[in-house]
Amino acid sequence: MENSFKIKGRGTTGNPKVRFEKYEFIPDPEESVKSDKPETYFYKDNSRTVISYNNSPDVGFSASINPYRGCEHGCVYCYARPTHEYLGLSSGLDFETKIFVKENAPVLLRNELSSKKWEPQPLAISGVTDCYQPAEKKFGITRKCLEVLREFRNPAGIVTKNFLVTRDADILEEMSEFNGAMVAVSVTSLDPQLCRLMEPRTAQPDVRIKTIKYLSERNIPVMVLVAPVIPGLNDHEIPNILKRAAEAGAVQAGYVMLRLPYAVKRLFRNWLETNYPQRRKKIINRIMDVRGGKLNSVKFHNRMSGDGIFSKQIENLFNLECRKLGISESRIELSTKHFRRPDRNQMDLFR
Repeated sequence: MENSFKIKGRGTTGNPKVRFEKYEFIPDPEESVKSDKPETYFYKDNSRTVISYNNSPDVGFSASINPYRGCEHGCVYCYARPTHEYLGLSSGLDFETKIFVKENAPVLLRNELSSKKWEPQPLAISGVTDCYQPAEKKFGITRKCLEVLREFRNPAGIVTKNFLVTRDADILEEMSEFNGAMVAVSVTSLDPQLCRLMEPRTAQPDVRIKTIKYLSERNIPVMVLVAPVIPGLNDHEIPNILKRAAEAGAVQAGYVMLRLPYAVKRLFRNWLETNYPQRRKKIINRIMDVRGGKLNSVKFHNRMSGDGIFSKQIENLFNLECRKLGISESRIELSTKHFRRPDRNQMDLFR
């Protein structure tokens, strides 16, 4: 259950009911201490495979890897929050304080790429949760996966909000030489206060622009991803975000409309009530305007962009600014023609 107070460094303050469970835990208000600082706990994820597949027409990849389940960034709007419910945990604080770590991801990745069943194709890293969230600094799993991808020369695209990606610029730069790497930096807003409230443990806006510049100067193709676009809250920032990103060296741009599946609706409503009570009604109405009268849509082909008049206005604004700035809306094409499987003797050196 959500509380009305704020917890510094956390996007939510409670745990909504898990949709697969019959019961909901409701804490006694008298026992809720406002100064509580929930700790982050890390759990070993013993998954037997690391590459996931999808056939969605709305995403630009069919294969992905996610080194972590759950994300300490704490973005209140995160569409991935409900994935924790498959583990019997809540989409709320559980998602950002109980992180599952795939320590064996690099080994699993090596095994799967070595299999003759693997058809070389670009791999998305962070299709669900951010692979450069704070846990990466401690565990370094993403870097180890990149080392495997570099060895096999299998292309990869990364999506992140964190400056930590620059730590691995050496690998990404080398992969870029065979057209094997690109990074999408997600920029939600240029307003530091809004980011602190909505994405408490992510890099601040200026740092994300700095990330784009750092990678671009090393010839690593960078895309700016305006995500999510929240009608009535940050949609007016699209031109400035694109301008700053283009000046920093971004060569491609994209955007994703806000998605509020399952319990995220409740979390986002509560967040608006706590932080933007006077604008809450307008924002909710605008979201419903682009979602056919609802807060979320699961329909293919428009769930990422929305529907209706306001959705079209946002699309037109985005496209116009891209043309003015010379940013391509087409995908950065990665190549699989350099893919190789190291021979068994070489692979044994890494075991």
